[in-house]
Amino acid sequence: MTPAALRDLIRVPARPRHAPPALARSVVAGAGVAIETLRFDLGEGRSARAFLARPEAPAGRLPAVLYCHAHGARYGIGAAELLDGRPSLLSPWGPLLAQRGFVTLCLDMPTFGESADEREDPLSKALLWQGRTLMGEMLADLLAGFDHLAARSDVDPARIAAFGLSMGATHAYFLAAIEPRIARVAHLCCFADLAGLIRTGAHDLHGHYMTIPGLLAQTSFGRIAGMVAPRPQLVCTGDRDPLTPPDAVETAFAECREAYRAAGAEQALLRLTDPDTGHAETPAMRGAVLGFLGAMR
Repeated sequence: MTPAALRDLIRVPARPRHAPPALARSVVAGAGVAIETLRFDLGEGRSARAFLARPEAPAGRLPAVLYCHAHGARYGIGAAELLDGRPSLLSPWGPLLAQRGFVTLCLDMPTFGESADEREDPLSKALLWQGRTLMGEMLADLLAGFDHLAARSDVDPARIAAFGLSMGATHAYFLAAIEPRIARVAHLCCFADLAGLIRTGAHDLHGHYMTIPGLLAQTSFGRIAGMVAPRPQLVCTGDRDPLTPPDAVETAFAECREAYRAAGAEQALLRLTDPDTGHAETPAMRGAVLGFLGAMR
């Protein structure tokens, strides 16, 4: 499947690809880290809050991370996860990555953060009736975030990674599959064969944003992740996570690995599995992600 065909299957709207203007912006700096508060014009009368963390005094063009926030039915968090974290994380990623020389951006997804007054279930249903999907809308917003990073004078557009946990994990590798300019992708706690989850009923643990009509008739999550090849990809899961049961992870990873083998890039596909971990980041995962992203320095 080509990136264009996958975009059509997910129904990612064909918005103009340009850096969205920041409608409002403030900067707070301290301890070597600057935090920017942004609001993006996404078209169709929509806007989204975003936070960006960067070194206070950047030198030249820096590597960047498009950070995809999680779900967890905590609709009020959204993009604030970058700065404040969430229970499933060891600590917030934004300040940490800024201290290590990265520019990191996170946008509120529809129905999250400042958009939490629009609930996920009714929005998903309305979009499906209109021939659209919530996943498609979310990926389009993330593409706007990528375009913003790529256009910044303090970012090297050839060194932009995607990264996230849970819903953010799915967003990260789906996004890298449809946007070949993403240099590498790391994801935590949400990689498994969806057909396998359906057989056990575990698919019902996902939000409606995951509903993409006809997807399993044409592809799978493992093959979508395989579309990232030959670019580097890090997959982190826990065997005690109900969203990543070992059998479903093995199926997805085998399909992904086959694509990397076909591309002659099997060494670029990395995996960390913890037999005693549930749906949460671990110190080992944090170390693996920092090393993986650090390769862009």
